[in-house]
Amino acid sequence: MYSSVATAAIFGIDSLHVTCEADISEGLPVTTYLGYLSQEVRESKDRIRTALRNTGICLPPKRITINISPASIRKSGSTFDLPIAASILAAIGLLPEALLRRLVMIGELSLEGELLPVRGVLPTALSMKERLPDSGEDILIVPRDNAEEAGLCPDIRVLPVRSLRELIDLLSLGEEELTLHFYQRKEGADQENSADRYSADFRDLHGQVFLRRALEISATGGHHLLMIGPPGSGKTMAASLLPGILPPMSPEEVIRLSKIYSVSGMLNEHQGLLQKRPFRNPHHTITSAGLIGGGMKAAPGEISLATSGILFLDELPEFQRNTLENLREPLEARSVTLVRNNLSITYPADFLLVCAMNPCPCGQYPGKLCHCSYGAISSYLSRVSQPLLDRMDLTAESQAVSFRDLIASDKMESSAEIRARVIQARKIQALRFRDKPYQLNSRIPVRDLNEFCQLTGQGIRYMEAAFKEQHLTARSFHRILRTARTIADLEGHENPEVTDLMEAVSYRSMDKKYWQEDAVWQSMSAFRG
Repeated sequence: MYSSVATAAIFGIDSLHVTCEADISEGLPVTTYLGYLSQEVRESKDRIRTALRNTGICLPPKRITINISPASIRKSGSTFDLPIAASILAAIGLLPEALLRRLVMIGELSLEGELLPVRGVLPTALSMKERLPDSGEDILIVPRDNAEEAGLCPDIRVLPVRSLRELIDLLSLGEEELTLHFYQRKEGADQENSADRYSADFRDLHGQVFLRRALEISATGGHHLLMIGPPGSGKTMAASLLPGILPPMSPEEVIRLSKIYSVSGMLNEHQGLLQKRPFRNPHHTITSAGLIGGGMKAAPGEISLATSGILFLDELPEFQRNTLENLREPLEARSVTLVRNNLSITYPADFLLVCAMNPCPCGQYPGKLCHCSYGAISSYLSRVSQPLLDRMDLTAESQAVSFRDLIASDKMESSAEIRARVIQARKIQALRFRDKPYQLNSRIPVRDLNEFCQLTGQGIRYMEAAFKEQHLTARSFHRILRTARTIADLEGHENPEVTDLMEAVSYRSMDKKYWQEDAVWQSMSAFRG
């Protein structure tokens, strides 16, 4: 007696088609699992047998062989409980073989035979949609608690099931009766989530003209931003306002982000696909695995959960040094590859990095209120390495807000006004890069910089002087050109002009004020006499 059931395995944020086979033959009453399986899959042997018994089904005293193919791919997780149980039920004649050819099923079993929710349902449904109509598999069976997530893919018929007993009863129905039990998504279920609204507004950020400009440039070109200033000057608030001026996500970004949250088990708490750009703000005690991803079982980290949105690192020097250094490669590649047990998994990490920090341990440098020693300031600033600083396109200083700014009655620009300019500048970039694999100025490769960032003779002379005076590296020079390209788009310039270059250089020179030892020493001497 032989039977097979289609199921799926999650790798990264994608789903792979997997077949679960069951063969029942004469021999000693033993159950054997094959197919390069992890420990949690092998543990399902006793879980499934107990669940079948508590459902009222006793397995025959024969040899049962379970194979999950392809055998070259490692299978892990508890999603294989249901297909293994279903393949056994079909092999002993309790489920119709003809209907099984149209099914894909995933789910975890309790000892009582109830179905428990699992992760990665959305990627499974999307993978089924891509294989139709060639596969003929148009029905996805999932636990009842996963029905809403599976229903986000409209081309797949979803059959939610509570238990093994209900599965047997439903699959014994005729075609017309079975149709009545398919999941029906409620109209307007994702209306609230689709409204890309943010409660905070730029009108609430008083003063900080320089910082507001840096945030607008960052949002327009996708440039990474570092904010430096004393405590209470509005750095954290400014970062929280940034998502409100970003343009809406594209359909491709919506699907990619929703898949990441699905495999992380975080999609169930949302209504529909994720339409709002994420804002992730991890605490500085986070581990490298929590930030980058990985752990005992490979899972997306904060950099993946922030894809298409903002990753905000407050109190940057308080993070572990090795944790920060692990950001360097993902910032360039916009993805992260984790290797676990000879298995390589790649997660997206396409995020906008925004960091905030104090200029010294007390936060008052440079100024007479600062009482930190030269050694304390140097030690504090050295926690942020130069290679990481080189990857920050913009370094903006936030000044202490004055009393006059706090009580000023003049209305500041709203997020809606700034967002309109950002969207218009993004349209310019989309038109410019319509034949390129990138869409933002911050991602212009070096080979295309001369084409899109053409400098005049005056601009070349200015950048040559800035290169020597600022001791720029090749990476920082290229990032200045990309930033100048974004500023030119905001100002309506066809090519970066000298004023655009000067502003771009000013965002790179700010870090020299703090990280050059001579500058720190001279500043301390000036304030302390």
